[in-house]
This record gives sequence, structure tokens and C-alpha cells, in this order.
Amino acid sequence: MGDDADALALPGAAVSGGVLSWGPLSGVPLTSDTHVWLTNSDTRVHVRRKDSIMHLHAPSHTDLPSASGAPPRRGLLGVLLVAQLMVILDISAVNVALPDMAADLGIGGGDVSWVITSYSLIFGSLLLLGGRASDLLGRRRLFLAGLAVFTVASFASALSLDASMLFVARAGQGLGAAMLSPAALSLINTAFHGRERAKALGAWGAVGGAGAAIGVLLGGALTEVADWRAIFYINLPVGAALAAAAIKVAPADTARPQWRGLDLRGAALVTVSLAAVLYAVSQAGSAGWASTQTLGLGLAGAVGLAGFVGMELRTAQPLLRIQRLTDRAVAGGFQLMLAASAVLFGMFLLSSLYLQNVLGAGPLETGLAFLPVAVAAGVGAHLGTQAVNRHGVRVPMTSGFAGVTVGMLLLAGVDRTSGYWIDLLPGMVLSGLGLGVVLVGVAFSVLTGVRDEESGMLSGLNTTGHEVGGSFGVAVLVSIATAATGAGAAPIGADGIADAFLAAGMIAGVGGLVALVVLPSARTFLPRLQLAPAPMRIH
Repeated sequence: MGDDADALALPGAAVSGGVLSWGPLSGVPLTSDTHVWLTNSDTRVHVRRKDSIMHLHAPSHTDLPSASGAPPRRGLLGVLLVAQLMVILDISAVNVALPDMAADLGIGGGDVSWVITSYSLIFGSLLLLGGRASDLLGRRRLFLAGLAVFTVASFASALSLDASMLFVARAGQGLGAAMLSPAALSLINTAFHGRERAKALGAWGAVGGAGAAIGVLLGGALTEVADWRAIFYINLPVGAALAAAAIKVAPADTARPQWRGLDLRGAALVTVSLAAVLYAVSQAGSAGWASTQTLGLGLAGAVGLAGFVGMELRTAQPLLRIQRLTDRAVAGGFQLMLAASAVLFGMFLLSSLYLQNVLGAGPLETGLAFLPVAVAAGVGAHLGTQAVNRHGVRVPMTSGFAGVTVGMLLLAGVDRTSGYWIDLLPGMVLSGLGLGVVLVGVAFSVLTGVRDEESGMLSGLNTTGHEVGGSFGVAVLVSIATAATGAGAAPIGADGIADAFLAAGMIAGVGGLVALVVLPSARTFLPRLQLAPAPMRIH
């Protein structure tokens, strides 16, 4: 480290007269045989001169200025969390506004489901491409581009004059979200390290757990006080403010975009295959689970996904490195994200239907009824972060799913004479608490120990599990509720909703068993969590 300019690779460092000035290394003489490297960038800095090695405590990231003099990382985390919250709110807020949308635009029968499906279908099926693109095109670039697409599509949704226009605009929102969400999580995973990363992932999990409930509350308030279009208009000022802030606080992409490594063939195949499966499941309630349409599209989608796996194994720069799924933490976390999201999406939709169809609540009252769930999910995310840092992922996630299972079984007892406070609220709160723990655990499980060049890919895989799992959960549980209510019966009644809650409890129970069997033990996982990424040598 004999060159003065080399020292500037350390954020906030300066060299004067061959002496380094930087936190704990202030006053250390620099010679041609001096080497400095970080092995846990939150706590330890190592300096080697000749045959001696110095081990020093480094200042935390929040105490260090960035290399470019940018604002503290807390500002970056705030921008990314608000952006993710906007994406999640746009899923859950629509549930409460659906009746008003359908009446205003003349959307009838099974077409109502496409208000949700057109968004989640595109979002879920393109997330892997979005994750890979954040690695190759630049995390900041993709975040800003996705934010722009999402905001413009929100404006188009608010201006929709008929069902077709709304469905296309919602698909555009899904495209923007598929770019924005994995890029945001990838920025967190690369900008934060050690304890800071643990806190940031905990906050990300809290947004995922509580965002759906907040969205129902906000959607109910906007729909009742203003109009259903307000749930889309509100994204315009928020999107503009986020873009302005992100330009200032997000780390600039120094490398040029690499379009050649995007694996567009794999992206097209997995997108079409997932779209076929999701369409088959979403329409199974009306077409029939054993219909030619459902079985044909489902089989075609499954064959396509198998072909995608084979293609990725032979591709030099794959969209998804299939070998990463041999890691129990990654594969187990993905499976559990599917299960948790299926229950999460299903619980909000079924509870909203019960409140409005059975208890006769309005949009605002329905939104307020979900406020305790938001609080419980936030508490669960906090407890989950603490538990994972002490006990790894296996025990906290098994316990979280156990709580969700009990909550769903409580909800399965509702009937036409049940009430909110005694019969509905306890199960909702317990389920929200457990899901907060689980969603935090999933983020830790999938992303701990990931290399920078794979962070976008695995971030996309993580969020794909959220959207695909949620889409499947809604389709399956609504189909069960419809079948139990009776052919042609509308709206869905209490008996059908109770049966669907029971099925959701079974999904959560299976998730708990998978967590217990598949996830790595604390003895295996905690060392990975405590270590920073591969040592960085500064010379």
C-alpha cells in the first residue's frame, strides 16, 4: 500500500507524509510492504507490515462517510423500504377496492380476479429476470427504471376506462415491480454488511409482513373517502419523491451494463411456463381442477419449467444457478417463502371477504380491522430478527409456522354468527405474528453468505417465491371456498371461507415440517451469519 491514492479506497481515508489517517488506523506508517484488509467490516480491520499483524476495531458503517461523501446508509435503507412498501401496498389495497372497481368498470364474474392476477402473474414470472438484470445492468439503474415503469403504469391504472385497459395497466405495474423489488433487495445485500445487514434484512422482513395489512387499511380509507382510483394516484408523488431521493443516496453503478449475459431464452421460457401454471390455477375455480384447460396448461407449464432447469444447467451465464438450490438454506428458504406467501395472501383475501360478505363491513371498516395484524407482523419481524441471530433459522421458522397453523385453525371456526373481536381477531393476530417471524427468517436463509455477483439473482428468487406463492395461495384457497359455498353461489359464504382457512392451516403445518427437516441447524448456519463476505484486500 505504498501509493497515497490507494489509501483512498478506504471510505473517508486520507494520507499525509506516508501516514494513513482513517479511524483506528490513524497514525499507521505506510510502506511498500503494508497490507490492509477487512474480514468483518463492522468490527475488525487487519494490518500486516513485514512479519507483524495488527488487529484493530473498525468504526461502524454508520460512523464512516461514504467514498463519495454520500448521506448515511440509513437514507438509502429508508428509500428502498418505502419503495418495497409501495409495491406491496399495491397488491393488498386492491383487495378492498375490488367491489367498487367492478361496479365502475363493469367487470363481472371471474374477470374480477384478473385485476389481481394480471399484476401478480407478470410480477412473479419476471422476477428472476429482474434479479439477474440487477447484477448485469446495475442495481441503481434497474431500481430507477423499475420505479419509473411502476409509476407510469399506476397513472394508467387510475385513468382506466374499461376492464381491458385496467388489466394492461396492472400488468405494466407488475413489470415495474419485477425490476424494482429485486434491485432494492440486492442494494441492501451489497450496501450493508455484518450487523448492519442483519438489521436491514429485519426491516425488509417487517415491511413484507406488515405491508399487506397496511395496504388493506390504506386501500379501505382511500376507497371510502375518495375513490378506488386514489389507490393508484397516490403512487405518483411517492414515486417521484423516491426517484429524487434514490439518485442522491443509492450507490452509483460503476460498471457498464452487460446485456449479453441476460439469458433471455431462459427468461422467456420460465416466464411463459410460470404464466401457464399460474393461469391454469387462477382459472381452475371456474374451469374445474380436472378440466382439459387446467390439466393441459398445468402440464405444459411443468414441462417448460423442467426444460428451464435443463437449459440453465447448460448455460454459461444462467438466469438462475440451479446448483445454488443444493444449499439447504437457499432451497429451504425458497420453499418456505412459497408456503408463507400462500397463507399470507390467502388470509388477507379470505378475511376481507368474510368482513364484507358475511359481516357487512365497509371498505374503511375492513381496512381498520387489519390494523392489529400489521402491528403483530411488525412485532413478529422484530422478534424473528433477534431469534435468528441467536438460534439460526430452523427453530424460529418452525415456531413461526406453528403459530400460523394455530391461527388458521382458529379462523377455520368462523360461521355466519361469528363476530370480529372474539372469533376473527385472535386468529388474525396470531397468524400475523408468526408470519412476521417466518418472512424475516426466509430473507436470512436465502441471502446469508451470498456473493455480490449473485445477490440480484437470489434476491429475485426470494421475491419470486413471494409472488408465485401468493398467486397460488389465492387461486387454491378461493377455489376451495367457492366449491364449499356451492356452485354458482355469490358471494362466497362463511362455510366456504372456513374451509379455505382450514386448508391454509394445513399449508402452514406442512411449512413447519419443511422448516424442521430441510433448514440447516444453528451450528451450521450461525457461523455463516456472523462472517462477512469474502475478505477484501486493499492494496
